[in-house]
Amino acid sequence: MDKPVAKIGLKHGSGGRAMRQLIEDVFLTLASPVDGIGLSALDDGAAIRVGDRWLVVTTDSHVVHPIFFPGGDIGRLSVSGTVNDLAMMGATEPLGLTCAVVLEDGFPRADLERVVASMRETAREANAPIVTGDTKVMGKDEVDGIVLNTTGVALAERVVSDAGLRAGDLLIVTGTIGDHGMAIMSRRHDLRLEGDLRSDVAPLNGLVREALRAGGEDVVAMKDPTRGGVAGVLHEMAAKGKVGIVIDETALPVRDEVRAAGEMIGIDPLLVANEGKAVIAVRARAADKVLAALRAHPLGASATVIATAIAERPGAVILDTGFGKRMLAEPEGELLPRIC
Repeated sequence: MDKPVAKIGLKHGSGGRAMRQLIEDVFLTLASPVDGIGLSALDDGAAIRVGDRWLVVTTDSHVVHPIFFPGGDIGRLSVSGTVNDLAMMGATEPLGLTCAVVLEDGFPRADLERVVASMRETAREANAPIVTGDTKVMGKDEVDGIVLNTTGVALAERVVSDAGLRAGDLLIVTGTIGDHGMAIMSRRHDLRLEGDLRSDVAPLNGLVREALRAGGEDVVAMKDPTRGGVAGVLHEMAAKGKVGIVIDETALPVRDEVRAAGEMIGIDPLLVANEGKAVIAVRARAADKVLAALRAHPLGASATVIATAIAERPGAVILDTGFGKRMLAEPEGELLPRIC
């Protein structure tokens, strides 16, 4: 175990090993037993039994920089992120969302109205009504522009956790990886690349609904690969499921412009945040049905099987390059701060 640090750094918010260690050391002291999935599970949200159904609750804060980026903005990001966290637990019909806004003194009203319009449009797209909220204004330089926090609640007939993997299961990614993180970085660094490098930010509840209809009980784990990217999600799933995971590198769907941006700034797309993709683990017998359902949806046209769970090396993620195999390290530092 790493030695506890005296001060919090950017790496403690990056979604990798340092952030997980901080949560386990500090925030899990808040955990209480629940009939269902609680804080100690470190899942996308909580699931509390209510009669024969599950009340799913999740919350997230959004601090992306810049707040307007190719393909989206902080408003679309905040609604999509919370809708997607609900969906990853099997709750694809949100009852409602809350929105808390913290603004810096001097924040342009026109930008605020643009952000709110984007939230309204995305909430309509996801059929996720925003039902209450809160507004605070901080002094100049006490907060950088705008921070959004959204909380979502939904009822589900069945909860899907991120801990259901067993040897032989297949892992599907619902589309190309790295788009969001590379779009943000290209804007920050003013990279001039050919092609259309845009964020994939989108609400996924409709797509996940189709996967669950097709796969039923054979959909055994789900996670959206935001901070820490696909690599971070696979490490989490491998550790919780006590299995190893072998990635077929040749199967990874990566856009040419994302690959080019990654090579320019030295970042592997596997480590980069996505805001419109899911990693879905299925029993092998259901993979074809789930893939067909995903590919029939506009957000899942590039869905691909990228990895297999194995009994050997529990907790490890192994990259098969086609020429050999190597261990893939869990994301650690602050590769891309303020990405979502």
